[in-house]
Amino acid sequence: MAPILTLSYLTKRVPGVTALDDVSFALEPGTVTALIGENGAGKSTIVKILTGIYQPDGGGLALEGRAIQLNSARDAWDAGIAAIHQDTVMFDELSVAEIVFMGHMPGGRLGDWAQMRRRTGDLLARSDAGFDADTPLKRLSVAEKHMVEVARALSHDARVVIMDEPTAALSRNEIDELFGLVETLKAEGRAILFISHKFDEIFRVSDAWVCLRDGQLAGAGRTAEATEAELVRLMVGRPVDQVFPKRKIALGDTVLAVEGLGNATEFADLTFDLRRGEILGFYGRVGAGRPEAMQCLFGICRAGRGRVTLDGKTLNIRAPSDAIRAGLAYVPEDRQVQGAALPMTIRENTTLASLRDHASGPFLSARSERAATRQLGQRLDVRAASWETAVGDLSGGNQQ
Repeated sequence: MAPILTLSYLTKRVPGVTALDDVSFALEPGTVTALIGENGAGKSTIVKILTGIYQPDGGGLALEGRAIQLNSARDAWDAGIAAIHQDTVMFDELSVAEIVFMGHMPGGRLGDWAQMRRRTGDLLARSDAGFDADTPLKRLSVAEKHMVEVARALSHDARVVIMDEPTAALSRNEIDELFGLVETLKAEGRAILFISHKFDEIFRVSDAWVCLRDGQLAGAGRTAEATEAELVRLMVGRPVDQVFPKRKIALGDTVLAVEGLGNATEFADLTFDLRRGEILGFYGRVGAGRPEAMQCLFGICRAGRGRVTLDGKTLNIRAPSDAIRAGLAYVPEDRQVQGAALPMTIRENTTLASLRDHASGPFLSARSERAATRQLGQRLDVRAASWETAVGDLSGGNQQ
């Protein structure tokens, strides 16, 4: 079938970096195309071009064979392109119905509120959502906000639906429900661009794949004919056993011991030991209390009971600064709200938790900050034009 959306020789340059270099591929109706690549490969740049945030420096777009130019997010919306992002940025004080029909409210300028609520209710029923059209957005979890974004895309009858790591904050059951919606969208003839780092999801949901590496097209094909090892090799340029070499680590003594930690409403009797050299995983449904428990350990909120010891010494963590001094670090699930100060630079964010290490008398040492940022940025392969780039201008993976 003829493609719905064609990307031809797209090139995009940002200061110091060529984010995209002559990238071409097409999105076909009733097809899920997986867009894969390492952090900084160009995936976020593709999404920003397709949603009108960026304009390409070279190449162009065609919708059903007709050249189009997306100068704004509104242009993309009018062209029938909708995006469901990993980070749900919405107006928390509005209702679900108001979010779903924002910008295209039924009933003209005054609006038909009854019709809006009814249509929102129908869309939520398709998603098996456990909330109604009048629910304030601020009461919803991250997973439920993703359902609202799906409903918003369906309300617009979008022909192209971009899913940018939509499962990052979802439980297994919620992922199954989302993939059920994907199948519905496919059956309706929509083209879906699916971005994920999870290969089990890519092989489960996609029909085709496109791989980017360092802003260039590394390969494309049908998912049924590909293997995980092949895709990893294309992403990083070397075999999978060289990317993730198996290592044997001898576990040491207990470093962190938690006994009976709990609060009044979110979790209770959390007890575990973390040993040196060990990775301890926590899992459970959204709302089970995982992030809340970690926030209590880090001093963001207070536990009502329980005991925490580090290297055998009892900790009294009343604030994140206490946790930092004790040697604890916290990477939250919501990186844009809790994890980073987006208007500040990479350097400022990197050293924010360790300012004492970069003080010279009453002043900060910019030289010390830059040296630390350079070392950590290179170690973690953060890709940016400079360490003075605002974190909000980075791709999602580089922000993380």
